[in-house]
Amino acid sequence: MKNQIERRGVSDPKVLRAVEKVPRHLFVPPGYMEYSYSDRPLPIGDGQTISQPYIVAYMTEVLEIKKWHRVLEIGTGSGYQTAVLAELSYRVYTVEIIEELQEKAKVVLDGLGYKNIEYVVGDGYEGYEQEAPYDRIILTAAPKEIPEKLLQQLAFGGKIVLPVGASYYQELVLIEKNRLGEIQIIPLMAVSFVPMVKQYQI
Repeated sequence: MKNQIERRGVSDPKVLRAVEKVPRHLFVPPGYMEYSYSDRPLPIGDGQTISQPYIVAYMTEVLEIKKWHRVLEIGTGSGYQTAVLAELSYRVYTVEIIEELQEKAKVVLDGLGYKNIEYVVGDGYEGYEQEAPYDRIILTAAPKEIPEKLLQQLAFGGKIVLPVGASYYQELVLIEKNRLGEIQIIPLMAVSFVPMVKQYQI
């Protein structure tokens, strides 16, 4: 799988090591085990998916995560992206609106021995203000517009990567906040993520 990702342009050795270390098959439902290391998204139930390894690696690479960074993840999902983030950062705060989904992910992540993850059940549009600001923020589901509260919870000098746009066809963008608090939005590529859900839609 590492070779698949490298061939598509991901080159950060720390990201490649993290992706290689995390056992993706543990995050995949039993009916899809044979596809665990294929470079494709897979359904995990509740209308959600585990992202393809390349996208996980690419989004992680563009964030340029350092070992001392505190990272906010919106959308725990299977927990696979969470594990990759936990390999690279000081602490991960992961928010999931579907409690049962997060509970399943936590069982796997606890089994793998991760101690630097805090789990939050809640609305991703609200972020997690209690521990803000964050050095890095990543969204694994797509809002139609960039959530303002997440911009507020990003530290000066911080970065956000997220898909944004209409259902199942979006643009992946990188947002950078400079030391003065000014925002720059950098388009990256066309992607297809599950839509981000607000609390009142559940």
